[in-house]
Amino acid sequence: MGDKTQIQADDGFALGAYVSKPQGTPKGAVVVIQEIFGVNAHIREVTDGYAADGYYAIAPQIFDRIEPGIELGYTDADMGQGIELAFQKLDHGRALADVQCAINEASRHGKVGVVGYCFGGLLTWLSACNLDGVAAASSYYGGGVPGQAGLKAKCPVIAHFGALDAHIPMDDVEQFKAAQPDVTVYVYDADHGFNCDHRGSYDADAAATAKSRTLDFFATNLAG
Repeated sequence: MGDKTQIQADDGFALGAYVSKPQGTPKGAVVVIQEIFGVNAHIREVTDGYAADGYYAIAPQIFDRIEPGIELGYTDADMGQGIELAFQKLDHGRALADVQCAINEASRHGKVGVVGYCFGGLLTWLSACNLDGVAAASSYYGGGVPGQAGLKAKCPVIAHFGALDAHIPMDDVEQFKAAQPDVTVYVYDADHGFNCDHRGSYDADAAATAKSRTLDFFATNLAG
């Protein structure tokens, strides 16, 4: 459904992106922020899904400044490589600036929602707090989000966590909820990565419920 393209970053860098367009006039736009595994087949499928739901959808390849076109799978080796890329090699400030460029591009098609998964869930929260032009943000199992609970979102935010997620203890989630009473936090009886049907931790019920909630949330906040 979608196509690979490039968008020009604010410093002139040609940033790769995957774009998927709906049939007819978009009812808004969604920026999809990748996991630590790059804009791989799963993230492209997620992006296509938002297009099928009526949104212009774009997934910026935020690892391109390290190496263009990085796509990983979900083996232990891929996990190790992804962690190194996301938390050791990537300039997070620059990554957020690249997300801003994707938001600016998406805004030509209506109000912009941001959704991200895993590392992208963290960047989604940081985008909601620091970037411009975000009308709504939906963060999925964002590792590091509770550690950024002192920030203030500039738009409505919902956050999804898994009760079985060893990477994000429930005590941390409860502390985040207490610090962010304006953020709607959903907890599912599921593990980290529950939205990804390419992983053993996939939970179809949790994924469907979280997607339904996200679509309702976007419908409310991206309309008009």
